Amino acid sequence: MAPPDAPPAGTDGLMSLRRGGTITELLFLYECATAEPMHLRPVAARLGLTVQAVSHSFRQLRRRGLVEVRDGRYRPTVTGVAWLHGTLAALSDDVRDRVARLHVIRSTRAVALASLASGATVSLELRHGLLSARPGGAGPSRGTVVASARAGDLVEVANLEGIVPLASATVSVRTISDADLADPRLERRLRAVLPPGDEPLAAEGLEAYHCLRRATTRPIERFASAAACLDAARLGVSSTLFVLERGLPRLLATFAVPSPPPLDVLPVGAVRRARRRAVGPPAQRPAQRR
Repeated sequence: MAPPDAPPAGTDGLMSLRRGGTITELLFLYECATAEPMHLRPVAARLGLTVQAVSHSFRQLRRRGLVEVRDGRYRPTVTGVAWLHGTLAALSDDVRDRVARLHVIRSTRAVALASLASGATVSLELRHGLLSARPGGAGPSRGTVVASARAGDLVEVANLEGIVPLASATVSVRTISDADLADPRLERRLRAVLPPGDEPLAAEGLEAYHCLRRATTRPIERFASAAACLDAARLGVSSTLFVLERGLPRLLATFAVPSPPPLDVLPVGAVRRARRRAVGPPAQRPAQRR
């Protein structure tokens, strides 16, 4: 039977330590079980507590029937020994389970940005969404080269320290209306709003993919497009996602995740107008004299 004031069911493990004084009680009861002290002062010294604090823990544990003074020594009762063993076992199982769920990475592979010798110290960083290793240990994440590699090769890096900083990139969402679908100039309009360079392109739905495919020869992510843009953003790579206007609410719902990336949502026509405003009006030619 559980002792009075025992933690309620379902609070085993680390959660049970949230109750005030539980850690001190555990440590004090452990001292009583292993050392059977005659006085509280040496126990307080070992625990780094005042004698008053240890005395308070003793009174609380005695009231719950977990400790007693027998033959001039502080000793746990039978119930106290059972509570101590059960609580420590639950803590051990809980900590072991939590540690097992943590993905602690001791080594990794990265793209070598220069020729690297075995045993050299490198810094890890994200470049265009790829984990990359450069010579030197000045970065926030560091490691040691396992085997030499040439620039551009995959290199194995061990003894990792620090964390690679991740800055979320923007997902630009461009909407296509039903009126746009009937516009014979749509292909030219889409080409005018495509992002420069090799920024990833994605299309959500048949209509958006069909229109975008006719406007560009660049690769287009068609399947799981929102998930692909999310992954790219988390790795610091911006992307542009085209979607039919009436499909926008459902698409935006897929971005309702913890720490979502910044979204830039604009109709296709508004993008072009915004670019024109950014460039400014065309320069006027000076009047010619006759």
